[in-house]
Amino acid sequence: MTTAVLTDRDLRTRKFVTQQLEWDPSVDASAIGVAARDGAVTLTGLVNSYVEKLAAERAAKRVHGVRAVANDIEVKLKLGRTDADIARDVAMALRIYASIPSSVQAAVHHGHVTLTGTVSWLYQKMLAEKTAGHIEGVRHVINRITMLPVAGERDVKKRIMQALHRAADVEAHRIAVEVNDGVAHLSGIVHTWAEREAATAAAAAAPGIIMVDNQLVVEPRPRSLDEVPDEYC
Repeated sequence: MTTAVLTDRDLRTRKFVTQQLEWDPSVDASAIGVAARDGAVTLTGLVNSYVEKLAAERAAKRVHGVRAVANDIEVKLKLGRTDADIARDVAMALRIYASIPSSVQAAVHHGHVTLTGTVSWLYQKMLAEKTAGHIEGVRHVINRITMLPVAGERDVKKRIMQALHRAADVEAHRIAVEVNDGVAHLSGIVHTWAEREAATAAAAAAPGIIMVDNQLVVEPRPRSLDEVPDEYC
């Protein structure tokens, strides 16, 4: 059996991701393991909430050189909550947001929340998922909310391109957009995960988009291994 050899860049990426997790106040990094190889980072371990699991993933994506993240962190609650408690809190949270229609419903089984219903905008679907994920006791969110396209494809494509060019954190000239049957297909190259996610958000805000197929490749700008010193004076 061949043993994989980690490069200096792999070791540095793992070190920086670990430091970023320790720096992030929304993450308890003490029980999180980090592995890195060829720009792909794998997170393992235990956290106390689904929100913290997602926060750890976002923290890893902010590190220079990270091109993909496999989030294998498990949610283990300090205090047990019943499905009835979680369902009640999810329902209340969904009602708070006027932009989430009453057609959205939630079912809970062993801490796993499944969202169903119909919305008119993709951002409403994303907001519902985010809202449910913040409820204490939730281990995972399955988003099965559906929607129908409401605008012509040519007009939607134009609006997405305009939104990308307006975004300060997106280099729109590197991104190609195609729209088919309500699905926005993004392709091209970006330099960071933040830029990739900003492009997704811009496309999701367009009317009639039911899904964003983000095929953007993260290629960090060339950077010397010695460019960021280990210690600062």
